[in-house]
Amino acid sequence: MSKSARRRAREFALQGLYQWQVGGQDLAAIEAQAADVAGFNRIDSALYRTLLQQTLDDAPALQESLKPHIDRPWAEISPIERSILLLAACEYRHFPETPYRVVLNEAIELAKDFGGTDGYKFVNGVLDKLAVVLRPAEAGSR
Repeated sequence: MSKSARRRAREFALQGLYQWQVGGQDLAAIEAQAADVAGFNRIDSALYRTLLQQTLDDAPALQESLKPHIDRPWAEISPIERSILLLAACEYRHFPETPYRVVLNEAIELAKDFGGTDGYKFVNGVLDKLAVVLRPAEAGSR
């Protein structure tokens, strides 16, 4: 099955966040490298840039919003799972036009594709709790 341009944008944003966390790269370096990767021309480039920029800009606040829902120190979470959590928290907070269930499903799929064996379960649990806080009208009525 072919991936949507929005799914591809999230994948590239996830990879950029990983580069930022593990390699210390800045936005310009991440974007320059991504542009040379096969498939970059098939993404929703506006979503990619906005998601990546907004997540990087807001990372400390996003991390703080996630902490109450995590049962271990932030540093003990894999960089992939941290990146997925930050990305989804950013979408919950700054992209209200995207239904929370879509954000949650996309995060779970990213964790299945890029994370550890059961990482998607951890991501699901954390983001399900965060949705109730950041999207109470949507998630609180489930």
